[in-house]
Amino acid sequence: MPNSDHTSKQFDTDLEDIRSRVLQMGGLVESQIMSAIEGLSTGKEELINRVIETEPRVNSAEKEIDDACVHVVARRQPAAGDLRLIMGVSKIVTDLERVGDEAEKIARMARQIYSRGAITIPRTIDVRQTGDKAAMMLRSVLDAMARLDTVEAEKIIADDKLIDTGFRAIMRQLITYMMEDPRTISTALDIVWVAKAIERVGDHAKNIAEQVIYIVRGTDVRHTSPEAALAAESKS
Repeated sequence: MPNSDHTSKQFDTDLEDIRSRVLQMGGLVESQIMSAIEGLSTGKEELINRVIETEPRVNSAEKEIDDACVHVVARRQPAAGDLRLIMGVSKIVTDLERVGDEAEKIARMARQIYSRGAITIPRTIDVRQTGDKAAMMLRSVLDAMARLDTVEAEKIIADDKLIDTGFRAIMRQLITYMMEDPRTISTALDIVWVAKAIERVGDHAKNIAEQVIYIVRGTDVRHTSPEAALAAESKS
């Protein structure tokens, strides 16, 4: 019996360590995306460089967490909720790594824009607002994961529509801007890539929220509307 208790406590410690690593990685990625958006808005080179230089740390964190998950599965053979946690974490860290990729993309686009001498970026206010919303989604979903809060996760899934709407508005504005002044085409096209990267950050935050629901409830709500997912949950 003492051996069993020891094994159980060690298993709980392993799982908590994995969760802690994921949240640390999430904090790193959140800092990346916020710095990237600020760098785009201000042109501050130190912010842009910081985002790009942080990317290898994010990649390493993903691999380390994946390795930890594999080792726990091999040693502990988890079942039920514990297995869902490990499976969910494995997918969450992939989404976090891809958010890091999008942040790096924004930073590189910002560097390109400012190196061209294009100090006035078309429609930066709308881009900044949409970027801030995406960063807030990421922060909220990390909080939801830390608390295993499915109600908050459901709100985040619904909020992804706001990011999509913002992206479409930016696209319309940029098309108008390019038509009115063809000299802005190069910079406007760079902003298109930035806006798409921000939209993808929202998608990844939504994916993480879906995994939080899966971890807690065992319900796979991917590719399901929020309304349908809620209806399915009420029937279960």
